[in-house]
Amino acid sequence: MTPQPPTDPARTRLDKWLWAARFYKHRTLATDAVEGGKVQLNGLRVKPAKDVKVGDTVAIQLAEAHFTVVVTGIAEKRGSATVAQTLYAETAESAAARW
Repeated sequence: MTPQPPTDPARTRLDKWLWAARFYKHRTLATDAVEGGKVQLNGLRVKPAKDVKVGDTVAIQLAEAHFTVVVTGIAEKRGSATVAQTLYAETAESAAARW
């Protein structure tokens, strides 16, 4: 048995990050959204296991709402809403398009 390298605390799976940032109520919903093409990472369609790191851009389509956010933090576990808000910053263009 070969030892597994420790996971990098500065990155996590896309579906786990979406769930921790409270864009989706369940991790399976986040996984389904990524697989269905509703989420793009840095302008590319990716798989749910793709690593997300600080500085990445995530485009998310939730029903009729579209969000473009920049990753500002990584979390392995889902926390409170105030903690979740520290994990991303919405772009000015994204916020203006929804108003």
